[in-house]
Amino acid sequence: MTTEHSSPVESHRFPCRTCGSDMRYLPGSDRLHCDHCGAEEVIDGAGPWAGSAVVEQDFEAALSNATGAAAPEMEETRVLQCTSCGAQVEFQPGTHAAECPFCATPVVTDTGIHRHIKPHAVLPVLLSEREARAAMSKWLGKLWFAPSGLQEYARKGRRLSGIYMPYWTYDADTSTSYSGQRGTVYHETRRVSVMVNGKSQMRTQSVPKVRWKGVSGRVSRAFDDVLVLASHSLPKEYTDALAPWDLAGLQPYQPEYLAGFRAEAYQVPLEDGYAQARQIMNAQIQADIRFDIGGDRQKITRFQTEVRDVSYKHVLLPVWVAAYKYRGESYRFLVNARTGRVQGERPWSAIKIAIAVVIGLLLAAAVGYGIAVTQ
Repeated sequence: MTTEHSSPVESHRFPCRTCGSDMRYLPGSDRLHCDHCGAEEVIDGAGPWAGSAVVEQDFEAALSNATGAAAPEMEETRVLQCTSCGAQVEFQPGTHAAECPFCATPVVTDTGIHRHIKPHAVLPVLLSEREARAAMSKWLGKLWFAPSGLQEYARKGRRLSGIYMPYWTYDADTSTSYSGQRGTVYHETRRVSVMVNGKSQMRTQSVPKVRWKGVSGRVSRAFDDVLVLASHSLPKEYTDALAPWDLAGLQPYQPEYLAGFRAEAYQVPLEDGYAQARQIMNAQIQADIRFDIGGDRQKITRFQTEVRDVSYKHVLLPVWVAAYKYRGESYRFLVNARTGRVQGERPWSAIKIAIAVVIGLLLAAAVGYGIAVTQ
């Protein structure tokens, strides 16, 4: 949302102490790097041990807008909103025109102020832009039916954009009572009529049957870091496929990690994110119930879950994004900036498909001719 200036706007610019140029976070390290003079500065508190300092936040207190230590800490950042895909991406102060990194649509709009819950943790970029481009090029090389022009343009196009995507994580303790049925499979032998060479014959056939028995019970599960994407800018099928994320590497949020990168503001409110998390939890709880019921088949007729001690975090996870306009269409490729896993929209070349069909027909005809000659 857009608000009046009620507090200083968070800045993610860090001038080099040596030459004054903007420093950027150096992927896979604990420091900032100056591309102009080569100077480096260590980020205070960074390191593999810092993940233990990430603090879970009280969910109920955040929803009730509680005051004091339990109230969520807010920040204000400058964002541009894409009129095409709806992304709200952080840009440096004074930026009023740019290209959306998610869909390559020109963005020309007034810079707005976005007030939101401050991130609690960040998973720092591990792969450099060069490494991410190499992973994307390798992935593109496997897409034989993609247009050659797009593959070439993607490989030799402009640099990828480093983006921190907004996520919520939720923790909760659950206890679920249920009732259902356990099915045990057994077999009955029957005489059935079958047609053999146009004649009816009687055959013995084993038919599976299920014997059901009513059951009830209780299962418990503690959920840790149920991850929910807090953005609508990219297709969920692609962002989900970037998993797994090594959340053990989360660092307490420091703006230094965002230096030289962009961050998207969350679009999914905290409470809506929790509703999605509950769906994920319920799917796991039902799997637990089926395991607890046992047997060969299971039916769940009723279950009721008590949820306690819900906590959350607003976290930022890194991706390298390439958005290309090709013949008027936008194509997007995502690279997990921790693992190098690639996902994206797969265009199809009608010419290549037609060539493949022709080759297939020719091969089939050749095989058919060979068989005919040998007979």
